[in-house]
Amino acid sequence: MAEKKFKSGFVSIVGRTNVGKSTLLNKIMGKKVAIVSDKPQTTRNKILCVLNRDDSQVIFLDTPGFHKPKHRLGEQLVEVALRTLREVDSVLFLVEANQPPGPGDNYIIRQFEGLSTPVLLVINKIDLIKRESLLPLIDQYSRLYSFSEIIPVSAATGENLDNLLDAAIKYLPLGPEYYPEGMVTDRPESFIMAEIIREKVLKLTGQEVPHSVAVVIEDLTEQPNQVIAVRAVVYTERESQKGILIGREGQMLKKIGQMARVEMESLLGSKIFLELWVKVRPGWRNKESLLHNLGYLEKD
Repeated sequence: MAEKKFKSGFVSIVGRTNVGKSTLLNKIMGKKVAIVSDKPQTTRNKILCVLNRDDSQVIFLDTPGFHKPKHRLGEQLVEVALRTLREVDSVLFLVEANQPPGPGDNYIIRQFEGLSTPVLLVINKIDLIKRESLLPLIDQYSRLYSFSEIIPVSAATGENLDNLLDAAIKYLPLGPEYYPEGMVTDRPESFIMAEIIREKVLKLTGQEVPHSVAVVIEDLTEQPNQVIAVRAVVYTERESQKGILIGREGQMLKKIGQMARVEMESLLGSKIFLELWVKVRPGWRNKESLLHNLGYLEKD
């Protein structure tokens, strides 16, 4: 009987901000592992997710979206996204079916020049277009770069994701299981909790409190009654934003906490007691010491 061949390796998901990278990853994984928002630049860290199959182990890297940096944090996000291109076995370049190639897409494509890594063009949001407009879009992108594969999908509906996954696995080498079978992400529970809180802030505050928000879990304690007590701090840059986050008589912060707690309990399977605080740290996105402390910069 022939020995079963097992493939394993790393696949990076890259693209402009807000093209659906986190939605795609969550759909592939079958559970929520990355926060989703209609605001750009939602993902701030390189998030590693492990998909285990009988024949393979696929380690996906969800990266921050490419954009023009306006502060040190923005520079770090782009550096992280660029670095992963040379750390993986294949790259999924995600674009939108309802938009032609723009300056952001062209910038990313220029980063592929000289890259030996296979790049698969993933045209997302095909559920939003008429199918006859797909071939002209494919032709446009084909003129810009020699992609190893071009795969139209809908991360929202799941259409054609099986074919995308098969294509990604095709380019993986034979290899071992790098991570244990039950592992889904390399991020600790505290990171997942902080991201859930940040997602609720983005969802509830609209444009009033943009990306000047960071969330830190300061304390995580399992109590005797099997309740996990969580103390979290939401950092922002201005007093006016602090006022918006707290809201009249604390109602906004209460709502953020309620929504975050429900999702934490669903995700982690434990009762959560969540205590939220808001603190002002002016200009934190340009201060390297604070970016280190908040986990956005690696220490030398």
